[in-house]
Amino acid sequence: MRMNNRYDEIMGLPHHVSKTRPQMPMSDRAAQFAPFAALTGYDSAIKETGRLTDERIELDEEALTALDRKYQLLIEALDDAPKVTIIYFQPDERKAGGQYVSATGTVKKVDTFGRRILLQDGTRIPLDSVYDLRF
Repeated sequence: MRMNNRYDEIMGLPHHVSKTRPQMPMSDRAAQFAPFAALTGYDSAIKETGRLTDERIELDEEALTALDRKYQLLIEALDDAPKVTIIYFQPDERKAGGQYVSATGTVKKVDTFGRRILLQDGTRIPLDSVYDLRF
């Protein structure tokens, strides 16, 4: 015996299909039921873990001597406002390692006391981080 149901009169009707609007894809329909991320920050944490960093290369005596000669040439040429490309190691702020980057510009000053090279554009490069110096 069936009980009287208030939806009996509409149960047999066909599903409405709009003549003016396209049907929503299933992927979009599923998204409307999940409007928030349960684990906020999880995606960015995964990306951060997967981000690669380089290890710092330790220069041998020969490379250090060659780099020192380049520093001396740079200091002697400061009056001519030399344009150089400096390749240096930039430590990563969030994890071990870092990356090698290059900066090209006109040298404003070589601060031997503060151990850095200052470029005209304001870039400050620590002398201890320099890997190569090209005129």
